Amino acid sequence: MVQNSSALGTRDRIVVVAARLIQRQGYVGTGIKQIAREAEATLGSVYHFFPGGKEAVAVAAIKHSEEEFAAVLRDALSREADPGVAVEGCAVQLAVLLRESGWTDGCPVTAAALETLGTESEIQQVCAYALRGWERIVEERLLDAGFAADDAREVSTTVISALEGAEVTSQVSRSEEPLRAAGRQLRRLVESYGR
Repeated sequence: MVQNSSALGTRDRIVVVAARLIQRQGYVGTGIKQIAREAEATLGSVYHFFPGGKEAVAVAAIKHSEEEFAAVLRDALSREADPGVAVEGCAVQLAVLLRESGWTDGCPVTAAALETLGTESEIQQVCAYALRGWERIVEERLLDAGFAADDAREVSTTVISALEGAEVTSQVSRSEEPLRAAGRQLRRLVESYGR
């Protein structure tokens, strides 16, 4: 899902490369020198754009990833009239993308969040914001389909939680099936609400 960085300016290249590296290696496994090298930027330019160092780069990368997945999510949810079918389609799309990446391109938000649990870092804050934002996208889709507000809120939390967990399980097992199974079950859940 991370875009090609060759046509971007230096700051944007740093952000896109950092997002890809965090996605593949996690926050802890990604170094500032590696980000600079792969972004074809000097270490000085990284610190120029991100005086807060690695954490500041990671925050920008997570925000970038949050926006990128929000676009994928909106697109997937708008493809089908039935919200249950749309949610299942989103899970299938994530499964295919993950397999095509060789099981390396999981969610950088999840990776960074898990590695910084128990901290009051800005990374935790932007990860929480990203997850809430994705929940709101699903919630809006469910409200448009006639769900009651409380149901839409709870089901949207369940959808994002299940997709994130299934993505990690798919990566670990190197199989599309956890995401596909989550998609099927989420479709049943969404369709169980009489509207």
